[in-house]
Amino acid sequence: MQWLEYLPLIAKGALSTVELALVALLLALSLGLITALAKLSGKPWLVVPAQIYTTLIRGVPDLALMLLIFYTIQIGINQITDKLMLGHFEIDPFVAGVMTLGFIYGAYFAETFRGAFLAIDRGQAEAASAYGLSGLQTFQKVLLPQLVRFALPGISNNWQVLVKATALVSIIGLSDLVMAAQEAGRSTHRTLMFMLLAGAVYFCLSAFSSLLLYWIKSRSAGWVREAEL
Repeated sequence: MQWLEYLPLIAKGALSTVELALVALLLALSLGLITALAKLSGKPWLVVPAQIYTTLIRGVPDLALMLLIFYTIQIGINQITDKLMLGHFEIDPFVAGVMTLGFIYGAYFAETFRGAFLAIDRGQAEAASAYGLSGLQTFQKVLLPQLVRFALPGISNNWQVLVKATALVSIIGLSDLVMAAQEAGRSTHRTLMFMLLAGAVYFCLSAFSSLLLYWIKSRSAGWVREAEL
């Protein structure tokens, strides 16, 4: 059957989607943690930019932000290369997807981490300091296990949304799962079948993520008990 020839294309697109989501997640977690610490620092020169960033990003649709960020970066780079007479430069779609998704969801993770930090009893850090633990040891052995426990529900929700948001990256040229399904559907005139297949793949990714996050949540409970001991 002709449509079977396109299954490797779908598999390749699914792999690109997973890679994009994982790399974007790392960027979003890093940016979210930095932003959360900035908002909790109490220093206006850190609080104000962080607050503006999270407010603007969470108030604008993802698709509009993706197009805005992508074309703004593309135009800015080309203006620089034109002045340096280096010719036209095209941003790699995968890099563009990681940057845009990481930047967008970094704002959501920032609020998740901020809430988690606020949920931790300040007495925990004071007690660790009284026992002679350094700031880094206090964070690793006392605060981090509890941070994971409080932040995990929000991280889980944001990750599920991030995985689905990778479908938007096809509009900037990345050969992801959605674009692969569209190409296969146009070639075989079975668009509905391949889009249903893409939806099934996203569902499987979501289900696997839920199981993995549940396991991490159960493990984090043990980490917290060890930290409290």
